Amino acid sequence: MGYLVRRLEFFLVTLWAALTLNFILPRLLPGGPEVALRTRFHGRVSPGTIKSLEVALGIHTQQGQLQQYLEYLGNLLHGDLGVSLGFYPERVTQVIMVALPWTLGLVGMATVIAFVLGTLIGIFGAWRRGGLLDSVLPPVFVVISAFPYFWVGLICILLFSITLGWFPQAFGSSSEVTSELSLPYVLDVLWHSILPAFTIVLTSIGGWILTMRNNMITTLAEDYIRMARAKGLSPTRIMFQYAARNAILPNLVGFAMSLGFVISGALLVEIVFNYPGLGTFLLQAVNNEDFSLMQGLFLLITVAVLLAVVAADFLTAWLDPRTRERA
Repeated sequence: MGYLVRRLEFFLVTLWAALTLNFILPRLLPGGPEVALRTRFHGRVSPGTIKSLEVALGIHTQQGQLQQYLEYLGNLLHGDLGVSLGFYPERVTQVIMVALPWTLGLVGMATVIAFVLGTLIGIFGAWRRGGLLDSVLPPVFVVISAFPYFWVGLICILLFSITLGWFPQAFGSSSEVTSELSLPYVLDVLWHSILPAFTIVLTSIGGWILTMRNNMITTLAEDYIRMARAKGLSPTRIMFQYAARNAILPNLVGFAMSLGFVISGALLVEIVFNYPGLGTFLLQAVNNEDFSLMQGLFLLITVAVLLAVVAADFLTAWLDPRTRERA
């Protein structure tokens, strides 16, 4: 119980610090939302019109920073993230909910697939150290992971879309298919997501393979593995129940943080494939100095990462009781 309370205290303190930074950082950018408003209308609007838009957007340039901060916290408690400047008059919550399913579907599934495949390849590669699997796949994927996302994405578009014509070059779905939830629409979305998902998996799986392989090799040298072999336990049971279960523990926090950062989207991949995810929206918010949308997206990313890390801590404590004793 004490371990649970300490982790929740850590979560609340970190969340408050993150919310405060979320308020401060966008305001350190040069210019401001009022400058962005004038730029958007090319200076052809009167000060009165700009003032009306500022009020509609909730931009109170005459308020002190402390008053703005308290109002910001109060709005968060009520679930009000404000009005988006770039998508005016849409609320920030509505804008986020449009892009969130696309990012979760693409980046979330690609991250899970990369972790599962990378972990399994690392396990089998370490178990048969020096074999064909261990000698070929880890070096190849580690080298590929060193390439930039956008470069791999462009190569995939050139090879599989332009040259072979197997997959579409961009967008999340075809314009000919209705956006209503139906089997043709779902299949069309899946078809469009294969190439960007393949790019993410291809460039991220190498790290999981290398980390799991090294952890597995270290674990296989432990005394309890020798004892399990001396008892005559089956190789499969030793590999998964004894070795892999302990070797995967250091990876859980990294995987949890990767799941948390799924919310931020794969910015370069989304730009290359013109995918309608949160990463693209975040870039637009920064370019437009859209404080409300920036803060909403940063808040979503922060909460997702914190929840993922806390969940990983609980999972680690459940798999390894020694963690609770040291905490």
